[in-house]
Amino acid sequence: MTEETPGFEEKPDVPSGATPDDAEPKAASEEGAAPAGDASENAGLVAQLDQVRTALNERTADLQRLQAEYQNYRRRVERDRVAVKEIAVANLLTELLPVLDDIGRAREHGELVGGFKSVAESLETVVAKMGLQQFGKEGEPFDPTIHEALMHSYAPDVTETTCVAILQPGYRIGERTIRPARVAVAEPQPGAQTVKPAEEATEANADSAENKENGGPEEG
Repeated sequence: MTEETPGFEEKPDVPSGATPDDAEPKAASEEGAAPAGDASENAGLVAQLDQVRTALNERTADLQRLQAEYQNYRRRVERDRVAVKEIAVANLLTELLPVLDDIGRAREHGELVGGFKSVAESLETVVAKMGLQQFGKEGEPFDPTIHEALMHSYAPDVTETTCVAILQPGYRIGERTIRPARVAVAEPQPGAQTVKPAEEATEANADSAENKENGGPEEG
């Protein structure tokens, strides 16, 4: 058995040349270094978050741009589809115009009878459903955008260039004219506008002279 030395206490190992008090500042410095490491880690997380937000904004902008381009593409395709359909319908109806002219002439001469009449009316109904509209009436003002003048004359009873006869009706689809109306036009008689004012002036002078003759004795 060993005898314990009274008053002896175990102390931590201390390096040679160092006092026991040197260990306490080292422990304190290790404890103070921990908050500095947390701050550095937080700064790194903030930087990563900023990068993620930037990437998200870029992807969102790309998606919005692609969506806008797709919508424009759909509108363009729909517009082209409608245009192609209108052109195809217009071409078909243009080929049928001579047949419609023959039907019109037969109707004018009273030859639209029997089975021919039924077929003709069915054809006119079909082309009307496809949007074909006939235009051109006698007495309407001449419009070079929708009328084609094939005959020209002068007439004393018109005040402007007027369609006096429809030689061939015009046809349109919506606002698109596929054939102008072929018409005979009449213009006002040359000199008619100048003769009329001269006649009015002569009548006015005659009335004035008559008034002077009637009023002469009264003034005297």
